[in-house]
Amino acid sequence: MKLRRLFALSIVISAVTGKASATTYNWPTNPNDTVITEYPEGVPLTRAEQEETLLDVARRFSLGQTEIVRLNPDIDRWHVKKGEVIRLSNRRILPDTPHQGITLNISEYRMYYYPPEVKGVPRQVMSYAHGVGRQDWKTPLGETKVSRKVKNPSWYPPESIRREHAANGDPLPAVVPPGPHNPLGLYSLHLALPGEYRIHGTDIDKIYGIGMQITHGCVRTYPEDIEQLYNRVPVGTPVFIVKQPIKVGWLDNKLYVEAHPDLEGEKTTPDQRFDLALNLIQKANSGEIPEFDRQTLNEALTKLDGDPVPIYERKSLSPGDEAVTVLQDPIQTPAK
Repeated sequence: MKLRRLFALSIVISAVTGKASATTYNWPTNPNDTVITEYPEGVPLTRAEQEETLLDVARRFSLGQTEIVRLNPDIDRWHVKKGEVIRLSNRRILPDTPHQGITLNISEYRMYYYPPEVKGVPRQVMSYAHGVGRQDWKTPLGETKVSRKVKNPSWYPPESIRREHAANGDPLPAVVPPGPHNPLGLYSLHLALPGEYRIHGTDIDKIYGIGMQITHGCVRTYPEDIEQLYNRVPVGTPVFIVKQPIKVGWLDNKLYVEAHPDLEGEKTTPDQRFDLALNLIQKANSGEIPEFDRQTLNEALTKLDGDPVPIYERKSLSPGDEAVTVLQDPIQTPAK
């Protein structure tokens, strides 16, 4: 019964949305929780209404290519058959950054925008898929801000990029005017960083590069997403660019972990990944390491599918109470 309800919900969303737009999440009931959920009832699924690509479905639900392929490893990304069932994302753990402005977590190819709070209106988080810099043109990390906004931008490719294109037999002009083949798309948010780094749209030739390492360091989004962001975000908005492949957060007294693969050109060992997760668990639990489910953690750190999973549950606290473990059969021996 639940499966049918989820199919119905997903099909309605697909039919109504048509194009990508930000996924909007309500803030958890407990304001200190950091796990956001789109479909509270279970795993969201959709059924292809026609033959299409997995990337068409990704765009319709504001997902990137890497994410939807990882969620559907047994589906041919270039040929989704009519009637085939596709898994979508549901929960996400908010990155460990201030909950204001924009956060770009390049490890998950995902942006989080925190709209200003309005009295009497439930707090929300808006999330967008995006592409990031290639391993030889890395997106810089750090805290910055939106320095200016440009509609219908022209692109002045740096000499280094022009040399690269010329060597590949694809010479670029000194100026690429606004239009459907402009790599910046129709909207651009400049960042206050050395060099020309922006959050921008994309051209029609590279629409399916969203959710991949494909740019020369900028952050690239779907055209309809950057238009929405452009109209919402004022100049001066803080921007936090981080690389957090493992995230930990609470929801309804359950502690979740979310793990993503390394970016291309990087190599984290299983021991390093486990130690990082352990440090984050300790930080999230007020400096204490609880008796969490190590088997579930190890599976998450092996699969690296970006799906948050619960590893520990604490008792609801009353004044003077201490948190206790209620998950069944926690594995005590460290297994990395």
